Amino acid sequence: MVTPRFQRARSDEQREVRRQAILRVAAEMLGQMPVAQLSLNELSRRVGLAKSNVLRYFESREAVLLELLDSAGRDWLDRLAVTLPTRVDGGAPATVRYPQVAGAVTESLVDDRLFCELVSVSSAVLEHNVSVDVARRYKVAAIANIETLAGLVRGQLPELSTEGAGAFAAGTVVAVTGVWPLTQPSEAMLCVYEDPAMAALRLDFGAAVRELLTTLLAGCLARWPAAQRPAGQPAGAASPGAGRPEAS
Repeated sequence: MVTPRFQRARSDEQREVRRQAILRVAAEMLGQMPVAQLSLNELSRRVGLAKSNVLRYFESREAVLLELLDSAGRDWLDRLAVTLPTRVDGGAPATVRYPQVAGAVTESLVDDRLFCELVSVSSAVLEHNVSVDVARRYKVAAIANIETLAGLVRGQLPELSTEGAGAFAAGTVVAVTGVWPLTQPSEAMLCVYEDPAMAALRLDFGAAVRELLTTLLAGCLARWPAAQRPAGQPAGAASPGAGRPEAS
């Protein structure tokens, strides 16, 4: 990678170019190393700015990665919005569609290492060493992303209430946060898993997340169903009052 060399930023446009360059290089680095190994010194070197200059745009390494997480999350949801309708049979009953939805969400996550890596350390690492303002902006953006995912799911499962879709969306983030580290074993653990007696302990990310999301979505449908759809209304169309959760 050619390291850019920047002149002093004198306009808002130039400052935004710097910000995007920092985020882009951070994303490239995370394709080569885990979050724990990404240092602000090395990020600054690769961007071609002094560390003090990087800190003019982001108050800390964690602030860089929180913004990158939000961007990665929005990119993931943009892709899911395109692929989800193609993976779900809108004319099928909900008992067929909900596993298809869970499977499509899982498929969209399997190859998204950047989002999975960042979200898996968001609460334990990235939410520390940031100011209240940065933390608040991140949480507002995270809520918006969860609402977007909930809307995509309800588009394919109108039998699910708004509350249920929100619970599923939040649970999806929790599932990825928990499963991703367990499916990224160290070299030592890979050697251990070569023992047939230990092989069953090695988790596959896609298989584990699919099972969790399928079970979660079944539970959300049972606990938070939407209002009854009128007879003859297509499965993919929202029914009147579908956004109102039933009492649990």
